[in-house]
Amino acid sequence: MSWIITKYLITAGLVVFISEVAKRSDKLGGLIAALPMVTVLTLIWLYVEKQSPEKIANHAWYTFWYVVPTLPMFLVFPWLLTRFGFWPTMLASVVITLGCFYAFAILVKRFGIELL
Repeated sequence: MSWIITKYLITAGLVVFISEVAKRSDKLGGLIAALPMVTVLTLIWLYVEKQSPEKIANHAWYTFWYVVPTLPMFLVFPWLLTRFGFWPTMLASVVITLGCFYAFAILVKRFGIELL
């Protein structure tokens, strides 16, 4: 149980750290948030918990493919935010991301990559 609490504290601390940096510097906060720290932590947790190399490799593989369709949301978000406010923009971002993910999954399926 203490291991799970440790994982939660470290992971939550990372999110809090990024949000505090972002308050002070948009660029630095964005840079740190763009780094795959949560994924790296997840890979570390999987390794420490003695998951198979195949399981760890699969996590990294699928993370790559799942990140790609989320990128358009980051381009549209600033434009939507100035026009519609925070919550409508968040909702629209979720819808955009889901649509992009579905279209991307159909596209890469042609190349033998199963995301759904």
